[in-house]
Amino acid sequence: LATAAFLLLHIILVIGPLCRLNPKFLPLLYNRRHMGVSMFILALAHGIFSIIQFHVLADLNPLISILVSNGQYSSLANFPFQPLGLLALAILLLMAVTSHDYWLSNLSAPTWKALHMLVYVAYGLIVLHVAFGILQAETSPILTGLMIAGFVLVLGLHLVAAFKETAADQPLQTSEEFVAVCRVDEIPEKRAKIATLAGDRVAIFRYDGKISAVANACQHQNGPLGEGRIIDGFITCPWHGFQYCPHNGQSPAPFTEKIPTFNVKIENGQVWVATRPNKAGTEVQPAIIQA
Repeated sequence: LATAAFLLLHIILVIGPLCRLNPKFLPLLYNRRHMGVSMFILALAHGIFSIIQFHVLADLNPLISILVSNGQYSSLANFPFQPLGLLALAILLLMAVTSHDYWLSNLSAPTWKALHMLVYVAYGLIVLHVAFGILQAETSPILTGLMIAGFVLVLGLHLVAAFKETAADQPLQTSEEFVAVCRVDEIPEKRAKIATLAGDRVAIFRYDGKISAVANACQHQNGPLGEGRIIDGFITCPWHGFQYCPHNGQSPAPFTEKIPTFNVKIENGQVWVATRPNKAGTEVQPAIIQA
């Protein structure tokens, strides 16, 4: 159970950077939350069986027994690894119970994302839990090597994806209220060019002879709208298919999500975008591409 949960956690953690590096991995995103809940169930079952095996017959409450049965925090060889696992399980529980869209809607996308970034804290605790636990008694280097390889894989993919993202966030030439983003012919039809303005990413879409710009973050799970495309007249998020009108940032009825829009203009074939966003859902006249 523990091995299955640990392996599944590695898979979950590499999905994000893999999608940043190659869009062919995007279908995995649709099931990442399901994988996360499944991983928590496996980890919970492991924790329950471990508590029954090692703590249920103690005089203390089993959870208290986990925290106080070993106080050798100054010893690497006998470090109390079980509290690390319990804390990681508590974080995974919090993430599992808030995985539904109900919590995403009520907590807001930024708060929900910040909460679920705790998965990296849980991962670090689990790595330490394993390192100070079973690996202390393991004489074969195979398990140690596999855990190190998994850690290097997760860290390496995140660093490579971060390097790619940072390279794309280059400062742009400004002209008071507007920023020169690109030429019109650099934006594929029904696709977008992503630019960074004042630290925020903006998706500039070209469609049906027009140019519109919106905030790049989807209101669902902060998905990168600029990596999606316009389908049936709506900007469609590549992660979970949420849609927005390009000229006002509003989702089609009956949905109520809204994203900020940006004023745009075209001068001599160059696309200029306003440096400040409009309020979410604000109607903006698209810039017309002259033939």
